Amino acid sequence: MRKNIYFYFTILLLLCSFVLLSQYALAETLEDAWEIALSVDNRLIAGQKNVDAMEQSLLAAKSSRLPNISIESTYTILNESPAAILSIPGMPSNQITMSEDKSLSYKTFVTLPVFTGGKITNGINAASSNFKASVSELKKTSLDIKLNVTEAYTNVLRAKHWVEVAESNVKSLSSHVHDVSNLYEQGMITKNELLAANVSLADANQRLIQAKNNLDNAKAAYNRLLGRSLEKEVEIEDINAEEVQIDIDSLTSLALQNRPELSSLSEQADSIRFQADTVRASLYPQIAFSAGYNYQQNKYQAYEGLWTAILGLKWEIFDGGIVKHNANALLMKADSISKLREDASSIIKLQVRQACLDVQETLKRIDVTKDALKQSEENLRVTRDRYREGVGTNTEVLDAEALRVKSYSNYYNAVYDAVIAQYRLKYVTGNL
Repeated sequence: MRKNIYFYFTILLLLCSFVLLSQYALAETLEDAWEIALSVDNRLIAGQKNVDAMEQSLLAAKSSRLPNISIESTYTILNESPAAILSIPGMPSNQITMSEDKSLSYKTFVTLPVFTGGKITNGINAASSNFKASVSELKKTSLDIKLNVTEAYTNVLRAKHWVEVAESNVKSLSSHVHDVSNLYEQGMITKNELLAANVSLADANQRLIQAKNNLDNAKAAYNRLLGRSLEKEVEIEDINAEEVQIDIDSLTSLALQNRPELSSLSEQADSIRFQADTVRASLYPQIAFSAGYNYQQNKYQAYEGLWTAILGLKWEIFDGGIVKHNANALLMKADSISKLREDASSIIKLQVRQACLDVQETLKRIDVTKDALKQSEENLRVTRDRYREGVGTNTEVLDAEALRVKSYSNYYNAVYDAVIAQYRLKYVTGNL
């Protein structure tokens, strides 16, 4: 009999362990959430498409260096064969047929740029800078998505704890209402105290309803970022802030090196400057070499097929200043983007400083609010004991419970504010 009981107890223990482990295995980590979001977010997909487009533009620019091969062919039908009138003094006029009334012609040419004044090279450089800028923009989008997911993830955890606090508030006030009801039935207190306790309990139930609604909204926002159904249940692991050493100067230097916005603006400015050089290249001689074969069907012609080799030069000596003004306009636009980069650098420095101060502030708040938890619990216990003994008042108990709830709310706000502050610090330094 004892063996059977031991066997069933072992099976039950294993089943419970399996259920607990299954729940834990299903709980997502923040890294899991990042990976899922990055695979489904349309902003990142669109950014990758833009990178692919810029890469194709770069390849097209590089192809400008390669020979251009063209083939043309025509078949001509005339109502009469072309002829020339031959007139010799003292002799009757005669017609000489020049070509056939139906003829086939084709030509094949290969053209290779020899000298373009830097137009091709600068075009390639401009396309390369645009490609690098698009890669930086893609990195920024990735950072934005990860920060959005982090905030949504943290909001779910915060909302869950708010529900727990609200439930404990309802439970505590329900117990107090029970005590007040007993005292009222014994005729030891007035009805006003019972009414006040019931009103406080009703208010606590209302806050619980609001907390659950906030939790549902937080879960829906989190699921949207991960490309899921908004109603899907959310199981995530808790995260906590860690003690960190803050060096604002070194973190600022790191941010100025890593932030993709700065890299993107630099590449955009460089691209426009290369475009200006491309425009200015039109002022230089443009030399190209062409070679090909030209065939014209004509039995009246001595040679129907001819090989051709051409070294061509084109040089626009004067264009009224069009090239100069267009190049200057592009340079001014590049200078404008450079100024935007300087402004962005200033903003990033401020962001790093604010993030560092937020991390320090929230970590200090955790220590303060954590100490307040035990004190608020003890204060409520003592106040309720005094009330049961007829020494304290109903108002004191309700105030003590309100302080307890506020201390827990302050603690969880401090914890998750610190979590977000630390991840935002990683974001502003480009290391998220």
